[in-house]
Amino acid sequence: MKPTLLVLAAGIGSRYGGIKQMDKFGPSGESIIDYSIYDAIRAGFGKVVFVISPKIESEFKEFFIKKLDGKIATDYVLQEISNVPEGIEVPADRVKPWGTGHAVMVAKPKINEPFAVINADDFYGSKSFVSISDYLSKLSLDSTDYCMVGYKLLNTLSDHGFVSRGICSSNKEGFLETIVERTHITKDANNAIAYKEEGKEPVALTGNETASMNLMGFPPSFFDHCENYFKDFIKANNQNLKAEFFLPFIVNSLISSGQARMKVLDTPEKWFGVTYKEDKEVAVEKIAALVEDKTYPAKLWD
Repeated sequence: MKPTLLVLAAGIGSRYGGIKQMDKFGPSGESIIDYSIYDAIRAGFGKVVFVISPKIESEFKEFFIKKLDGKIATDYVLQEISNVPEGIEVPADRVKPWGTGHAVMVAKPKINEPFAVINADDFYGSKSFVSISDYLSKLSLDSTDYCMVGYKLLNTLSDHGFVSRGICSSNKEGFLETIVERTHITKDANNAIAYKEEGKEPVALTGNETASMNLMGFPPSFFDHCENYFKDFIKANNQNLKAEFFLPFIVNSLISSGQARMKVLDTPEKWFGVTYKEDKEVAVEKIAALVEDKTYPAKLWD
């Protein structure tokens, strides 16, 4: 069974200053998502599902439907505040959805096979998709073995501001023990790396830590866990209008309770992405170099 690629593309890009999912980075107008899908197709994925915001639905579909026609099966799902399990009452003053865990959860009706999750604005590299596709293709539908691709933290930072990263630790067998979301990681001019929690002093990092870039793989049974934890999350955070339901929270909970384990797949690839507008020039240059060395054609889609 070919795995599915789930693309989390509902963000509006407040720090970027525009709709980065459809911004052009390749020599023929390709977006970063285009390169992820191209790599996924070559790695053996059979379908792509996009989680998008209703604010960009028509523009997003117009951008991708024609170019992907005949290349890979595609589907879409909206991440809306109202898109919650039956019986949950949405807080009246809630303005936006609940983050990455919620984004994955809403895709449940569209996916019946093992699937990989990616961010729309991250470049993961072809070898990463091969690694996770190989793992997922051997996974049973009700497996409790998950996987993630781990990157060296130093290779995942922006020179233009803070980023959020899931910092991982694993055991001797290569299975994840914990993943902690750090939301304000910065690198200064001397390459000193630290994260800062609100109201606290910065905490130094080495840069050699394993970072999750949300390239994770699951069997479809994972969706049931998402819904169950989301119900508990809403009960505990019903009055917190800024609370977010992060994907690493679900993974951590399942691992710590012994319900699942997650294999950390090493990759030689280097991440780059576009958190800030200033990141675009660097991303364009890196893609141009990959085209120059024939990793990608100058025109991705014929």
